[in-house]
Amino acid sequence: MQFIRGVDESVVPEVELRRSRNGSSGTAVFTFGSPDVFQADAGSGDITGLFMVDEEGEMQTTDVKAKFLNGKPTAIEARYQMRSTFEWDRFVRFMDRYAESAGLGFESAGAKP
Repeated sequence: MQFIRGVDESVVPEVELRRSRNGSSGTAVFTFGSPDVFQADAGSGDITGLFMVDEEGEMQTTDVKAKFLNGKPTAIEARYQMRSTFEWDRFVRFMDRYAESAGLGFESAGAKP
């Protein structure tokens, strides 16, 4: 995942997935706490979106917002909309690869800690 093209983000986000009842659309909400991009040099580029890159290509969203505490950026929240079953399936394939490479697990919304 990248906020600046070509610069991988090492912070692993918390991810929430929501899917419509009929499965035809969905939303992924990523929350990156203290992402690397906040420590990057000012000359490395602007955050123009979240880019999810893998061997199949690239998916992107420009729905990206910084969260601030006492005037300093603390987190980034990004939303990715999937408007078809094809987009949902493509996103799931990306997340499977990303989860494996980042050592992520899956917790159902109904699971108790």
